[in-house]
Order: sequence, then C-alpha cells, then structure tokens
Amino acid sequence: MDSLLILGIGLFIAGFILVGIEMVIPGFGAPGLGGIACLILAIVITADTVEEGMTITMIVVAVLAVMLTVVMLVLKQVKSPVILEENLKSDSGFLNESDLEYLIGKEGVTVTDLKPVGKCSIEGIEFDVRAENRILVKDSRVVVSAIHENIIMVRAK
Repeated sequence: MDSLLILGIGLFIAGFILVGIEMVIPGFGAPGLGGIACLILAIVITADTVEEGMTITMIVVAVLAVMLTVVMLVLKQVKSPVILEENLKSDSGFLNESDLEYLIGKEGVTVTDLKPVGKCSIEGIEFDVRAENRILVKDSRVVVSAIHENIIMVRAK
C-alpha cells in the first residue's frame, strides 16, 4: 500500500470517530470541525479523479447518515441530555401564553432598567418583561400591553 492511501484511511477513521463524538455531545465544536476537516482531507487525498471524489463523498454522506440513525436510536433508549423527555404543558408546571393573559392591562413598576428586557413587579410578583419601544429606567410605572410568545410586553404609563 502506498503511504497516501494509508494516510487517507487513517483520516477517514479519525473523521468518522470525531463526527460520531459530535453527534453524541451536542454543539458544533472542535470534534465536529475536526471530523469534517479530516473527512474532506481524506477525500482529497484518496480520490484520483473528480468522479471518484464524488463517489467517495456520496459514500461518506451515506455512512454519516447511518451513524446518525444509529446514534439517535441509541439515544432514544438511553436517558440523554440531547432529547427532551418532559411534557411542557401547564399541568406539568410550565406556563403558556394563555396562562399569562390575565396580566394584560395590569400596572407595575420596573425593578431593573429595561434595555429593552428586564424585571418588573406586577402585584408584588417579579416577572421578566420586555419594553415595547424604548428603554425604561428602574422604578418606572408601566402597564402590561400584550403577551407575545410567552414574553410579557410592557409600555410606559
């Protein structure tokens, strides 16, 4: 075997291992970038023609798809930080937009500066809020104007 072919095979193995690590550990970090770089370099080193390079690329993509399928099946069986298993409904303690609609029209006071996001006290309870159209300083009087995607929108009173 010639040394470039051995180097290419080593890069393929390293690339698949690094991409596999990236599939298990979420985020686009060093293993993913290193794996992609290894796979691209391996394709460039081992392919003699453009057609051969395209064929190898298709094979690499197919192998990555199989790896992703296997990783997802394994993660489905194992408790994983990648897959959310909780039910995010209001009976589980989570709030949705309709649960906050009672606040519309209520008055409050800003606890922090709203630049445009900050905290506001409404009926003695602190909420994370967003100012509609300008920066509001601490201790400003505000009124809740809308609830948009679970964000409490306030405007100056």
